[in-house]
Amino acid sequence: PNVAAMYERASDILNYDLQLLCLEGPKEQLDKTVHCQAAVLVTSLAAVERLRATQPWAIENCVAAAGFSVGEYAALVFSQAISFEDAVRLVKIRGEAMQAASELVPSGLMTLFLMTTANANFICKLAKEWCARKDIEDPVCSVANYLFPHCKVIGGHEEALRFIELNARDLGVKKMKRLPVSGAFHTALMRPARAPLAKALQAVHIKAPRIMTHSNLDGIAYRNPDEIRRKLEEQLVMPVKWEQLMQVVYNRDVGEEFPRTFECGPGVTLRAVLKNVNGKAWNVSESISA
Repeated sequence: PNVAAMYERASDILNYDLQLLCLEGPKEQLDKTVHCQAAVLVTSLAAVERLRATQPWAIENCVAAAGFSVGEYAALVFSQAISFEDAVRLVKIRGEAMQAASELVPSGLMTLFLMTTANANFICKLAKEWCARKDIEDPVCSVANYLFPHCKVIGGHEEALRFIELNARDLGVKKMKRLPVSGAFHTALMRPARAPLAKALQAVHIKAPRIMTHSNLDGIAYRNPDEIRRKLEEQLVMPVKWEQLMQVVYNRDVGEEFPRTFECGPGVTLRAVLKNVNGKAWNVSESISA
């Protein structure tokens, strides 16, 4: 009943039936960042409610939370720093602003699996130089997500991504995969989205998190509301340092036990990433879907 009410409350704020879109699609609508962000937020928190119903001790004894990109908003709702309704309002504005920014120039994201000798920042530098020669003004190509060793998500102008695709072997790229997103999130191409989100963040009440909630920007746990506002705004144009965040969360002395980890939300990607960052932590983790 709690979950049904969550979808209803979210739908009232969004002005469309979120649950219907999540269950029945169409997929091309759900994939649009303007819809996808709200869907990820609410579905993640619905999974938390499922965990609360099946393993209440996990919620009661939870000591830390984190979320990837828009998932950070779900983590901040879980740690009671932001109310559910305010988080829905924020991701609505964030999604609309990012959609608008991504429609300004052809751009996107691409996952790169690199050879040990390859350097993602150097690849981006070469791609930007290529764009400059193609007369693209202020070319953008940078690491958008740090996932695990030798695996990064790159974001930037379409021309930069094409350059990497065409020269993959020479650049030391073993495998690559375009992401089904509408723009180069977490790069400088999202600058136009900052002002609308900053204004929205100032308008909502934010409290200090009840438990340690780790920032995408640097992996460090938030200390106060002003820091949350600043880092959530910066997160739009800065890389998600997930690999570094995982290292902060799972830093243990030799022989010390690892905590239980629950991935709450759609998909199992973050657990797969965890396996590549810290196998011992992965051994005591599980995925919870809504």
